Amino acid sequence: MRTALITGAAGGMGRAVSERLIKEGYRVYGLDIRDPEIRDGMTFIRTDLTDEGSVRKAFETVSEIEEKIDLIVLCQGIYDLDSLIEIDEESFKRIFDVNLFAAFRTVRAFLPLMDEGARVVIISSELAAMDPMPFTGLYAVTKTALEKYAFSLRMEMQLLGRRVSVVRPGAVDTGFIGESVRRLDRFMENTKLFSPNAERFRRIVGSVESKKIPPERIADIVLKAAEAKRPRYVYNINRNPLLKLYGLMPARLKCLAIKKILKA
Repeated sequence: MRTALITGAAGGMGRAVSERLIKEGYRVYGLDIRDPEIRDGMTFIRTDLTDEGSVRKAFETVSEIEEKIDLIVLCQGIYDLDSLIEIDEESFKRIFDVNLFAAFRTVRAFLPLMDEGARVVIISSELAAMDPMPFTGLYAVTKTALEKYAFSLRMEMQLLGRRVSVVRPGAVDTGFIGESVRRLDRFMENTKLFSPNAERFRRIVGSVESKKIPPERIADIVLKAAEAKRPRYVYNINRNPLLKLYGLMPARLKCLAIKKILKA
């Protein structure tokens, strides 16, 4: 039986990926700091991915049962929306710890269980492939850093006969959408420098997140990357047309466009 490890298993995408892999015959181990709503078929291990000792303990638990892991899917992530010159340092460090360093800790800890042919699939973001916009820059920077980590990891893991793929979803119908709205509301209440711009920025966020896909679509792509003979490095899904257009613009024009929109 094939074996998979899922981080962020209590979240919308992590739960959908777990359920799909279980349906396909995988034995699934889920890691998260929160209990998942559904555990059917999953061995859940409460794990703080920001703590190296907690990740090591999860590895010891799994290694007592399994001789190998065929697939690691990194679904953990948190969202924040704030100004890079107003955010407090602790919040700045926290999002990097979850979105980037948790991936590093997990792969490093579980590598001894990964035989040749094993796969790592990393859930990134549509924003990682383009220049960040204001106020979402913090989240986009962490996802961009995650992809730089993923590409370097792919380079190294190929020398060991293991594969690494990245999934870049656009808006997905999970708790992230509601969290985005809550973070935006908090930003609008707390900002002292950008109050006139925040309301206009809300309209951009609304248009970007208006077309959502179910997390099961992400699970389909993860399964494809897990079982393809030659998996692609990047799988894009649900790309927003406005963000695609934004990504094609030169940097100078992007800055001018954002300035015009937010200061109109």
